[in-house]
Parts: sequence; structure tokens; C-alpha cells
Amino acid sequence: MTANTPIPLRIDFVSDVSCPWCAIGLHALEQAAARLAQEVALDVHFQPFELNPDMGPEGQDIGEHLMQKYGATPEQSQQTREAIAARGAQLGFTFRMDRRGRIYNTFDAHRLLHWLEAEGTPAQQSALKHALFKAYFTDGENPGDRAVLLRLVRELGLDEARAGAVLASDTYAHEVREREAYYQSHGIHSVPAVIVNQRHLIQGGQPVEVFEQALRRIAAQD
Repeated sequence: MTANTPIPLRIDFVSDVSCPWCAIGLHALEQAAARLAQEVALDVHFQPFELNPDMGPEGQDIGEHLMQKYGATPEQSQQTREAIAARGAQLGFTFRMDRRGRIYNTFDAHRLLHWLEAEGTPAQQSALKHALFKAYFTDGENPGDRAVLLRLVRELGLDEARAGAVLASDTYAHEVREREAYYQSHGIHSVPAVIVNQRHLIQGGQPVEVFEQALRRIAAQD
């Protein structure tokens, strides 16, 4: 590498599209990368993680779900929602928590993301990831609804017929489950988990400055 050539860094971004801290973490990571554009070049791969792999297609009321899973009172949940919305606003992402009434199964969304990993481009995969976050957290849509998924694919100018064929079959189901099992077996039990060059872990929806410092340090080490 010359002094003026950005150092390439592989990023495996392990996350779920129904995880608000994952949306925060992705936007913060991207803004850190923009600040370091002359120093590092990120090669981002979105990896699957399901917060609720056993969730039925009808989903579950979000308040009921948070109480059952985390023991969160309505007051605690409201405080968390306000903190998340504030962090999102700082990063230019809009959380409309009033529209997010339910939590849903996200397995098909992960299959489509894997489809673009296998058959598409990094830019296409990133665009779908962002569209899924917006659909759920800003627009209050169901990211497990195949009609919603196909509409997002169409709006992004992707191959809707191929996406429909993937969803109508078990295509990439094995691959997604295999990737999920791989990361869990390597100690990833909460997300977002940002793995740099397959060996450095940055955990959680960190501030932009934390990602910036970590990426700069890893680039210097590696």
C-alpha cells in the first residue's frame, strides 16, 4: 500500500433487521468510514442473526414481547425508545416507534440479503439492508411480509422475479441457518457485532467516534 491508498478492511456486520441498535450501529459505522475515507476502505458483508427465530408469521405485540423477553416495564420500554430515537436522530435515521406495534419473524429478509451476497453486489445488499431498516423502524411495516419484501426489491430496481423465486422456495435457507450457527458458535449472542478482518470484534451500536478510533487502530495493526 502507498501512503495515499486506503487500507481495505473486511467488515462482517452481524445483525437483525428488527434490532434498533443494529440500525444505529450501521449508520455510525458508515459515518466513521466516511470520516476515514482517505485511510480505510470497508468491504461490508451483512451476516444473519435472528433475535426471535421462533417468532410466528403473525408476530407479537412489541410491549408484550419486551415484557416477556426482557422483563421491561412499559416505563422502561418508553425510556429505551426515547433514547433509541434520539441516537437515530443524531445519525440522520428516523425511528417512528409509534408505528412499530409488533415484532416479526425476519428469516425471509435474511434469505434475501444472502441472495444479494451470493448473486448481487455489495451495494445492492447494503441498499436492501437500509430499506429493511426504514421499512420496519420508520414506516412500521412487517419485514417478514413477502409482499413488503418484494416491493422493496422492486423499488430498489433489483430482480423481483428472482427474489420471488427465492422466497417461494427454500433457497438459501440452509446457508442462512449455517451462518447464524457459525456466529453463535463463535460467541456472538447479541447484535450488532462488527467483525473486522475476521478477527477484531466491535460490539454494540457504538458512537461514530468509537468506530472511527477502532477502525484506525485496526488498520494500523493489520
